[in-house]
Amino acid sequence: MGDNKPADSIALSPGKRVLFLTKDLDLIKRQLYDGLDLRMEDLSVEDLLDDINTDVMTPAWVCFDHDPAEIAKNAYAGLMHNGLRVFRENALKNGNFEVIVSGQRKGTGSSRETAAQCERWAGINIVIAASFAPIHERNNINLGQLMADHDVLERLQNGESISLSEFTNQYDPVTQLIVEHGGLFPFAKALKSGELNLAPLDTPQRPMTMAERIISRNLVGQPDGQCVKPGDPVIAEVQGGYSHEFTTAQVHTFLQEEYGEGYQLPNPGKFAVFEDHLLYAQHNPKFVPFMHKVQTLRDLQVAFQEHTGVRDYSAVDGVSPGICHQVAREEFIEVGDFIQATDSHTCMGGASNALTWGVGATEYANLVSAGFTFVKVPESIRFELVGELHQGCTAKDVILAILADHARKELTLNRSMEFGGPGLTSLSVDERATLCNMATECSGRTGICEADEALLTWMLHAQPHLSESEQRARMVAPDQGAHYGGGGHTIDLSSIVPMVAHPGDPDQGIPSDPTNGANISDIGQVLVDIAYGGSCTAGKEDDIAYYAEVCQAAKDAGLTVKEGVDFYIQYGSGQVKALAERNGWHDLFIEVGVKLIDPGCGACIGAGPGVSLTPEQVTVSAINRNFQGRSGPGKLYLASPLTVAASAFTGHISVWKPDLFA
Repeated sequence: MGDNKPADSIALSPGKRVLFLTKDLDLIKRQLYDGLDLRMEDLSVEDLLDDINTDVMTPAWVCFDHDPAEIAKNAYAGLMHNGLRVFRENALKNGNFEVIVSGQRKGTGSSRETAAQCERWAGINIVIAASFAPIHERNNINLGQLMADHDVLERLQNGESISLSEFTNQYDPVTQLIVEHGGLFPFAKALKSGELNLAPLDTPQRPMTMAERIISRNLVGQPDGQCVKPGDPVIAEVQGGYSHEFTTAQVHTFLQEEYGEGYQLPNPGKFAVFEDHLLYAQHNPKFVPFMHKVQTLRDLQVAFQEHTGVRDYSAVDGVSPGICHQVAREEFIEVGDFIQATDSHTCMGGASNALTWGVGATEYANLVSAGFTFVKVPESIRFELVGELHQGCTAKDVILAILADHARKELTLNRSMEFGGPGLTSLSVDERATLCNMATECSGRTGICEADEALLTWMLHAQPHLSESEQRARMVAPDQGAHYGGGGHTIDLSSIVPMVAHPGDPDQGIPSDPTNGANISDIGQVLVDIAYGGSCTAGKEDDIAYYAEVCQAAKDAGLTVKEGVDFYIQYGSGQVKALAERNGWHDLFIEVGVKLIDPGCGACIGAGPGVSLTPEQVTVSAINRNFQGRSGPGKLYLASPLTVAASAFTGHISVWKPDLFA
C-alpha cells in the first residue's frame, strides 16, 4: 500500500495548500477553482462543516472502484450544492492540498475505508477536525494519516515545525506505534518480526462494563482474569467476522499486495463473505453505467472465497440469503462473542449480548491474516431503560430520541452504548437489534444489550444446535460499580413519542443527518411519494410484523396504498421472508398494493427499488441514514416501521394508531 511513514518533525510543505471545508459551499469552490487560500486564524470552528459523512466523501458509486488511486479521483463526489457537485473529478488532487479541515464529528456513517483513502491518495497527509467518528478515525490511523485539531493547524500555518509526538501523544502506546510506522500493515509486520514488543497490561482488578468484560476474556498474551480499562491498548482474539461484495475486493487485493498471491488465512472457518449489498444495483439509473465495476467486485469476492475457503453466503439464482447483519444474528453470532466485520452496522449483533463492531478493509485484512485484532478499549455509556412504549412507538423512536439528544451532544461519541434495565425486557430481541444497529449513527463504537431469558429463547430457536448451558455461561453483565465515561442515563420508554429525523438543508450547510430529530406532531403535514420498509434496521421479523399490522388494518378498512405513493417492503433474510409467507403476510402485502423485494440491502445504500429519482420526491423510510444522496436525490425522513406503513396509506407522514383508518 506504499510507504506512508511520517517524518519525526511535521511542517507544511512549500507550495502545498490547506483546504477548509466551510459551511459556505461557495467558499470551498473558490479554494478549489479560484486559488483562494484561507488561514485558520481568520475562521472559527463554527464556520466549518460538521458531520461530514462517508457517503459525502465517497458515495456508493465511487466505491465500485477498489483501487484507491481511482477512488481518489472522485473524492467528495457526494458534496452537492444546488444539485451540482462541489468537487469535480480530480478537484481534490489537482488542488495541490496536503491538509484538509472540517468541524465536528468528521467521518460519520458507514465504515467504508474508501472515505479515508480518497483523501490520502489525493495527496492529503494531515486531517484536521474538532472530533472524529470512531471508525473513520481508526481507518485514518490504519492508513498512517496524521490527525490533529485546529490549534495545531494554526501553528503549522504560522511556519512552525511540530514534533510527530504531538500528533501521536493523544493515543495509546499501540496506536502511537501504528501511526509512527505509517499504518497498520507495517506495524503488524514489525510486531511479527520481533522488531517490536508490546508492554504487558498493568491494569489492576476493577469492575468492568459489558464491553470491557468481553475484551478482557479475549486478550492475547495476558494472564487469565486480566482486567482492562478504557484506553488500554490490547491484542484480542475474535470469534468471527465477515465482509461483503462492497469491501471484499479491497481485502483480497491488500492481502495480495502485502503477503503475495499465495497468502493463506490461519482460520478461514471463522469468517464469511456475503453477497447482499449490490444485488439490485441496476435498479438505480445512476448505477447502471457502473455495472461492469460492480461485476468486478463480485468476481473478486468469489476469487477471495475460493482462495481462502471462508464461509460463502453468495446469492443463488440472483437471491441473497439475506443482509449480512441479519443472517449473522440468525446463524452464527453467539452470546458473548467478539465479532468484527467490514460494515458499520455490524454493531447490530450487540442485541445477542455480543461485542460487535465495524472496521475498514485494512483492519479486516490484517485481522483475517493475523488471527487477532488490535483494540483500544472504548469508554462506555449506560442507558437504563424503564417503563414501556406506548402503542404506535417502537425501538426506532427510542434510538431517534437518543440521536437527537445524547448523540448530538457527543455523549455517545466513540463509546460502547450499553442498554439494560427493566424496560429492556419489554422489548423483543429484534427491537433490541434496532437499538444496537443504530449505535453507529450515534457515532458510538458499538451497542450491546444485557442478556435475559428472552434472548436465550431467541438464540436457541434461531440456532437449535447451540447448547443452552453453554450460552447461559457466556452471558455477560456489567459488574457492580462499573465506570461509565459517558455517564448513566435513564430512558423512560413511556415518555417516547413517534419521531422522524428530517433531511435538513444541505445547501444551507445543515446536513442531512440522523440526529435531526423531530416529533411527528411538530412537523406539520409532510406529503410522501415513497414509503420504504427494509434494511438491516427494519427488515427483521418483528419489523415485518409491524408492517403487517398496519396493512391488515388498511385491508379491513377497504384501503390500498395511497395513489401516488410507492410502498416497498424488503425482507432482511430468507428466514424473514419464509415467516411472512407462513403467516400470510406476504400475500396480504401484495393484496394492499405493497411492492415486495427479496432480501438485500437495496435502497438503504441506493442500490435497489425504493430510491428516489428526483430532488422533489419525499421518502419516509425505516432505514438508518438520511444522508444527502444516499438513497436517491430526494428528501428522506427516517421513521419507524409503523410510521412508514401508516404513511403509505394516508399519503403523508402519520403516527400509527389502531383507529387511524376508522
